[in-house]
Order: sequence, then C-alpha cells, then structure tokens
Amino acid sequence: MAVRILIADNSVICRFGLVALLKDVSDFILVGDCSEKADLEEQVVLKRPDLVIIDTEALRVKSEDIRKIKKINRKIKFLAITGFLPKGEFKKTLDAGVNSFLLKECDIEEIIEAIIKTIEGQQFLCGKIAEILSSEMEYKSKDQLHNVSCEGFGITDREMEVIHLIAEGFSNKQIADKLFLSTHTVNTHRKNIMGKLGVNNTAGVVMFAVKNRLLEPNQFLFSN
Repeated sequence: MAVRILIADNSVICRFGLVALLKDVSDFILVGDCSEKADLEEQVVLKRPDLVIIDTEALRVKSEDIRKIKKINRKIKFLAITGFLPKGEFKKTLDAGVNSFLLKECDIEEIIEAIIKTIEGQQFLCGKIAEILSSEMEYKSKDQLHNVSCEGFGITDREMEVIHLIAEGFSNKQIADKLFLSTHTVNTHRKNIMGKLGVNNTAGVVMFAVKNRLLEPNQFLFSN
C-alpha cells in the first residue's frame, strides 16, 4: 500500500535528509515538505498525506494544532522526530495525538519501521524515549541514555486488546473467551508483550503501558 508522506521541519538539512533517505523506498510517496507551522494545516489539506513526519518542538506545534489537524483528517497519522526533550514534553506530544516518536539520532531502518508500524495503526517508540517515559529517573540530557538501546518497538492492535484485558484483571482463559482465541494464543501474546516491553510480570505490563501512554489509568489498574 502506498503511503503519502509530508515532512514538516524548520531545518533544511533535516527536511532534505529525510527526502534523500525515503525517496527510493518502495510504496513511500513524498508529497511535500513544510518549514513553517503557519503552513502546516494548508499543506495537510492540499497534499492529503497519510503520515506527517514532524519535529513538533522545532515548529512549536502544540496540542491544539495536532487536534485541529486531526479533526480535518481523522485518518492522518503523526510521527514525531525530535531532539532530546524533558519527560513532560514527550508526554504532552503523545497526549496531543502524535502516534509515534523517535529521536533524531535514530537510524534509517528504525525510521522506516516506525513509518510502517504507525501506518498499520501501532504506536512506535524509540527505545530511549520509552526509557525516559517509564523510568522514575528524570533524565537531564541524552548523555545519560548512552547505555540504553535506541531499538524501537511497536504494539499491535491485538496486543493492545490483550494489554487492556490484563489491566482489568482477566486471566488468560477469560481473555481467550472474550477475544475468541485459544488460551495458547493469548499466552503467546502475553509473552510477546512482555518481551517487547522488557518486563517479566503482569504489573510491569500495566505500569509500562500506562507510563508510555499505551493505556490510560482507570479504576481497574490499582484495585487488585
């Protein structure tokens, strides 16, 4: 399936760099680029992209800007690629409706994977951003993350369903009944989720999901 991509960044080097990296990728169609926040909405209307790759920080794009664009095109996806930000800024960007998040130091393979996963409806996070969001530690600079893998991960729609039901306290058998799956398949999903999130128990799945905006806190999460 062809993916129509709009690049939004105020850096000439970053815009042209992304164009150079992606132009020869099969099924990626670069429909344009945007260097000013003021032009972003117009470009979305004119170019009808499926995905906007954006440096939200550089363009000073706020939550309300993302929400406004998503009202214009409810199917549009956003992949943010920025420099290091404080934890709160990463969270605000994801809360605004940005689907996936990478750092500008991520390599081309990770960018391509993020584009594909995002278009498929998954949330894709750089491993370092996931660490910043999930850790109790307040990282002050990217130098503190030098031992953290940048390798990203994506959560599928089915895995998201399983995470929600795990958070609500359902057993593997109950989840299997609700999703019309075998218990073995649910157990495989659970193992895959734990492997992706780097946790080894149910509490870790739930807490990691909440901290990374994969799941909103609700009445079930801390009641058991």
